[in-house]
Amino acid sequence: MKQKNRLLEMYYTLYRAFGPQHWWPGETPFEVAVGAILTQNTNWGNVEKAINNLKKQDALSVIALHKMSVKKLPDLIRPAGYFNIKAKRLKSFISFLMNDYHGSMKKMRDEEVKTLRVKLLRVNGIGPETADSILLYALEKPVFVIDAYTKRVLSRHGIIEHERPYEKYQELFHSSLKEDVKLFNEYHALFVRAGKTFCKRKIPLCEKCPLRNILWLT
Repeated sequence: MKQKNRLLEMYYTLYRAFGPQHWWPGETPFEVAVGAILTQNTNWGNVEKAINNLKKQDALSVIALHKMSVKKLPDLIRPAGYFNIKAKRLKSFISFLMNDYHGSMKKMRDEEVKTLRVKLLRVNGIGPETADSILLYALEKPVFVIDAYTKRVLSRHGIIEHERPYEKYQELFHSSLKEDVKLFNEYHALFVRAGKTFCKRKIPLCEKCPLRNILWLT
């Protein structure tokens, strides 16, 4: 069975089981980008609390965060954890956005995707997963996001070894599937849902997982 067919079978199986995920939550591309940075090493519930704090202070905008003292920002994003580190990372992203795109997410979106990804990876605190989350969810670029859930599900089904680097996982999707923002968006979100619900790190619930019926993939 070709890799494309394997991946599509997994996708449709998960989609039938869970339905559309409507991910990433956020009212604007900028809010999505901020959320992508804040969600590092924490759960989304904590990120929502931090974003709500920013909204209450009318601080969830490029200009407001650009002007805000790096001493004040940590208190507002405290629920997201590692708040001092994340405040610096968020300020670094804001500086990048201001310097390269005059604070405009629209201008950032107009940048060619490969060039933009290289630029994002140069920003302090932004690694491949965060950069790709911004590209896919905030800027609607056809880039597949690889996270721990994706690696866990694929490796346990014999698609690719868990130890393979991020780039190899991403290449699997980019070479096997058409570049489709909607597909990449939904597929990644479904991996997250499957990982949280069934494909747990320590004690996976394989007997309840919707993918149990396609074990021929292994």
